[in-house]
Amino acid sequence: MLRSTRNSTSRLLYTLSNAPPSCPSPITSLLHLRHFAAPVAKVKEDKDPWWKESMDRLRNIGISAHIDSGKTTLTERILFYTGRIHEIHEVRGKDGVGAKMDSMDLEREKGITIQSAATYCTWKDYQVNIIDTPGHVDFTIEVERALRVLDGAILVLCSVGGVQSQSITVDRQMRRYDVPRLAFINKLDRMGADPWKVLSQARSKLRHHSAAVQVPIGLEEELQGLVDLVQMKAYYFTGSSGETITTEQIPGNLEEMVSEKRRELIEAVSEVDDKLAEAFLSDEPISPIELEEAIRRATIARKFIPVFMGSAFKNKGVQPLLDGVLSYLPCPTEVCNYALDQTKNEEKVPLSGTPAGPLVALAFKLEEGRFGQLTYLRIYEGVLKKGDFIVNVNTGKKIKVPRLVRMHSNEMEDIQEAHAGQIVAVFGIECASGDTFTDGKVKYTMTSMNVPEPVMSLAVSPVSKDSGGQFSKALSRFQREDPTFRVGLDGESGQTIISGMGELHLDIYVERIKREYKVDATVGKPRVNFRETITQRTEFDYLHKKQTGGQGQYGRVCGYVEPLPPGSSSKFEFENQIVGQAIPSGFIPAIEKGFKEAANSGSLIGHPVENILVALTDGAAHTVDSSELAFKLAAIYAFRQCYAAARPVILEPVMLVELKVPTEFQGTVTGDLNKRKGLIIANDQDGDDSVITAHVPLNNMFGYSTSLRSMTQGKGEFTMEYKEHSIVSNDVQTQLVNAYKTTKGAE
Repeated sequence: MLRSTRNSTSRLLYTLSNAPPSCPSPITSLLHLRHFAAPVAKVKEDKDPWWKESMDRLRNIGISAHIDSGKTTLTERILFYTGRIHEIHEVRGKDGVGAKMDSMDLEREKGITIQSAATYCTWKDYQVNIIDTPGHVDFTIEVERALRVLDGAILVLCSVGGVQSQSITVDRQMRRYDVPRLAFINKLDRMGADPWKVLSQARSKLRHHSAAVQVPIGLEEELQGLVDLVQMKAYYFTGSSGETITTEQIPGNLEEMVSEKRRELIEAVSEVDDKLAEAFLSDEPISPIELEEAIRRATIARKFIPVFMGSAFKNKGVQPLLDGVLSYLPCPTEVCNYALDQTKNEEKVPLSGTPAGPLVALAFKLEEGRFGQLTYLRIYEGVLKKGDFIVNVNTGKKIKVPRLVRMHSNEMEDIQEAHAGQIVAVFGIECASGDTFTDGKVKYTMTSMNVPEPVMSLAVSPVSKDSGGQFSKALSRFQREDPTFRVGLDGESGQTIISGMGELHLDIYVERIKREYKVDATVGKPRVNFRETITQRTEFDYLHKKQTGGQGQYGRVCGYVEPLPPGSSSKFEFENQIVGQAIPSGFIPAIEKGFKEAANSGSLIGHPVENILVALTDGAAHTVDSSELAFKLAAIYAFRQCYAAARPVILEPVMLVELKVPTEFQGTVTGDLNKRKGLIIANDQDGDDSVITAHVPLNNMFGYSTSLRSMTQGKGEFTMEYKEHSIVSNDVQTQLVNAYKTTKGAE
């Protein structure tokens, strides 16, 4: 009863503080009320608004890591301990059920996460929203968009594999979105587990300022529990699923190590926290509360990363990690989020992150559900209610919210309203990934996500002509869902071309077309997305003149093309440098369009031309015969005419490849990489394994997983991710040009 009175009076205060100018000022009203109403006077002293407590008790976290580090297993344990699920299932379960967060059949079969899945749970009266993300680099956009909307993250590291290539990529993504994080060293039960080696790798490879907040009691098969360095207590996990935690004194054989590691922790935190540094330097005893508060301040400021330990599979260390999420990661009001004000030339506006402001929400992920398009929203400010009208700032459309749900993997729970800081989903809203919604009072957009360019293409077509409609429907849906999945049409062959981040990425989509839309598709040979560019400045002067019976065509364009300087943000630039009216200004857009169209297909191998600047310096027009079409054609022919003289070259995607192979096979594997024109940039030793890092052209990496298996008796593993497009060697360029001419001739 008291709670509801407090809430309603706090809402009254909120209404007063947002009163229109014609009303007396809120302060005057409150002073007036103070004399007459004792309950409101009490509320005045209790300044917390009605939403303060629920915001403080909210955490939005993501779980990210390298492939097979145990992200989904960890999420499964978290859901079990928080009571969201009542039995644990493994990722590749023998019982055929599979982990809760891998709801797609394909995920359960392959034992990998393909789509990030959202869920929420309650731990010690705190609400925790969790997004479990894929580890495979082909699904990097899923990690990218999850981190874009989260306030904190758990970086899972394998105690045997250590810091691997994808761990570095994920950490880079976390840095890009300024996400405070905890590290969790998992799989301490495995042979060869060494958490201290992983901690030193995190410091050297990821440049983490970090220290352990726990010490394991035993390792590998001997793993029994953990010592908490903040509270100075030992925890043991018993019961069939590790649900019972017993607290005991620190074992005598670990006392020396524990005091050394605690001192190391205090030193690391006091380097970045002045308040703790004062206590540390004056040799005062540091209480658990002081240390916990200092770790929280340093973690939220992104100056420190506390390192937790455990084994999710063996049910050890998950509950203390959850406590760490509550203790050290920020609530939504402690994170700075900015929007761009479209009415003030995209000026950066800080958002309060509270329900008191106008509604600002970002659609960060789309899914085709049973009842239409499901749009995942992160609410940054304000309140969203079922039945409200909201405005899509990117399209200007006003839409009614027909249904509002909270997600638990692929299950939904209907809710009436949601406020700032929450992650919800809505049905029946047509939008694209990355659109911003407001209540119409402001015209803000959230900064967009980083979307990498696709590196590989496949030609696909439906086997049966009757299924063309379903085929198109599938492709348009996948494009809306995944910004890294592109669909195009090959102008010459008329084939449908799908592009993505790698072989696995495209294979998964072809498989989903088959399963979800019942369309069998034939797939062509994978194609690499080459690019063309020029290496020197060349001038052009082209007159397009055609006389027919009626009005003719006349347009002359003069200027030059040159390569853009390295590091340019755009791939094509057009400059109009004409002084005077040699060409009427109405024709300039047509000329730019012509050059852009010509740059879509270079003459070497027909791939798009990038990093090019076209400058128009002069030209001529005819009073009667000049038209937009004439100038557009003049631009296309001018580009083709001068392109060969600009010494064009072909660019190919180069991949960063990391291999882990037993040392005995190192010679064979490096020899094979050299044959594939790979450049080896690092070769480190990790126990009995060699870790090789190389830059290899993507065109030479098809079918590599099979080759690596046969070279290493199935013991080698590799990951690769796109690095850059770089110039091919002369012999490769000649081969590609000849192959292109042959196919053109055959057509």
